[in-house]
Amino acid sequence: QVQLVESGGGLVQPGGSLRLSCTASGFTFSSSSMGWYQQAPGKQREVVAFTTIGGTTTYADFVKGRFTVSRDNAKNTLYLQMYTLKPEDTAVYYCKKFGLPTGWGQGTQVTVSS
Repeated sequence: QVQLVESGGGLVQPGGSLRLSCTASGFTFSSSSMGWYQQAPGKQREVVAFTTIGGTTTYADFVKGRFTVSRDNAKNTLYLQMYTLKPEDTAVYYCKKFGLPTGWGQGTQVTVSS
């Protein structure tokens, strides 16, 4: 079955950087579009960025120019490089597999605070 495991979250100061990773198993990673979502306290989960099978990337307006999504098909891993982090980026970040069967990871906490 689809298994996704996120890592790389933590506490970072405003203006800092983090790189999240999502290691996938149980499906053909290279044939799947993948994405990152965030869920802040009291808010709905929303898409941050996603990448298609062909490598096309799309970003939410609030992260454009600051976040970069990428994938390493040889390692079955999805990445989210986050720069210039802001307190409003504080959230649990989830990895998602698009298409059927879909799947979510357990999430990794990112806290941006001084």
